[in-house]
Amino acid sequence: MTALQQVEPGSEYLQEKEEILTEKIAARKKELGGNLLILGHHYQQEAIFRFADLTGDSLKLARNAAQATDKKYIVFCGVHFMAESADILTAPEQVVILPDLRAGCPMADMASREEVEWAWEDLAGVTRDRVIPVTYVNSSALIKAFVGRKGGSVCTSSNAERVLTWALQEGEKVFFFPDEHLGRNSASALGIPDDEVVLWDRARPLGGNTPAQLQKARVILWNGYCTVHMQFQASHVAHWREKDPEVRIIVHPECRHEVVSQADLYGSTEAIIKAVSDSPPGSKWAVGTEVNLVNRLQRLYPDRGIHSLSPFQCLCSTMYRIKPGYLLWVLDNLAAGRIVNRISVPAEVAAEAKLSLDRMLRI
Repeated sequence: MTALQQVEPGSEYLQEKEEILTEKIAARKKELGGNLLILGHHYQQEAIFRFADLTGDSLKLARNAAQATDKKYIVFCGVHFMAESADILTAPEQVVILPDLRAGCPMADMASREEVEWAWEDLAGVTRDRVIPVTYVNSSALIKAFVGRKGGSVCTSSNAERVLTWALQEGEKVFFFPDEHLGRNSASALGIPDDEVVLWDRARPLGGNTPAQLQKARVILWNGYCTVHMQFQASHVAHWREKDPEVRIIVHPECRHEVVSQADLYGSTEAIIKAVSDSPPGSKWAVGTEVNLVNRLQRLYPDRGIHSLSPFQCLCSTMYRIKPGYLLWVLDNLAAGRIVNRISVPAEVAAEAKLSLDRMLRI
C-alpha cells in the first residue's frame, strides 16, 4: 500500500481562533449539504465531535458509512485504520477522507504484515495444528487482508469472546493480534486455563516460547497494546474501592487483566456509554477509558458521579490530531472541487480484508 504524505494546512487554519473555525465549519457543512457525511469517534475532542452527523465506535461508524450510499464524501474524524475500514465497506465511488493523515493508532502499528507473516511461518514450523488468525478491528487493512486470506476473522471489543469461541471450533489454536489484553481478557472469560494462553513477543525467536509451550497453547497472543488503556492500574481500582465503596468501576477490555478482573463491569465504548446512561440518578462511576469520552459522560449526566478511574489525563494523542483547523481545511477543499487526504485501500487488499470482516458479521 502506498503511504500518503501529510500536507499541512496554511496558518489561516492552524492559527485561527476556535470560535471562528467553528462558524466556518458550520457554514461549509451546510454548503456541502447532502453530499457530505461527517463521522465522529467517541474519543474525539468536543470541538470536533459537535460536527459529527453520526457518532460511535470504529466498526459502527464504518458500517454507517457503508449504509450511507447517497453520501459521496465521508469525512472520518477518527484514526487511520478506521478510515481504511470505511473505505473497504463503502462503494468505489464514495470518497473517504481523514483530516490528518498522522492520526494513526500505535496499537495497530505494533503488528505489521511482515512481522505477522514471519511469526505465522515460525509457528507452522513447530505445530501441525490448524491455527485460526483473529485480528482486532484496531488493525491495518493489510493485517485484515492476511486474516481473510488465512480463513480467520476480525473481532471488536464487544464480540471478541464470541469470535474466539468460533475460532476454537474451527481450529485447535487461535493466533490473536494485535492487542494482547483484549485477547487475554476474552480467553479468561471463556475459562481457558492460563497455561494454554501464551504471549508472542515479536522481537524474539518463536515469540520467546519453547516449541512445547506453543504446542500446548490454544490461544497465542501478539504482544501489542493500547497506550491509553495501559495507563489504568490495579492500584487505581484499589484507590476507588477505598475512597468510595458505592462507586461502580467499569473499564475497557483493552486494559490489563488485573484491572479488568477487579472491575465491576467491562465492555466496549458503546457498552460503557449504555451502562452509565441506563444507571439511575445518583449512581457513581469510575470509568477506565479515554478521557474525552469520560468528560462527555460527565456533561451528559450531571446527576451522576462520573470520574476517570485514573488520576492522570488518559488521552489518545493520535485521535487528538483531528483538530478544527484540519476539518475546515478538508471541507474548504471539497467546496473548491479538490480532494485531500483521501484514504484508498487497493482493491485486492480490500477484497481479502472484507472476507475477514464478513466472517465476523456472519458469526
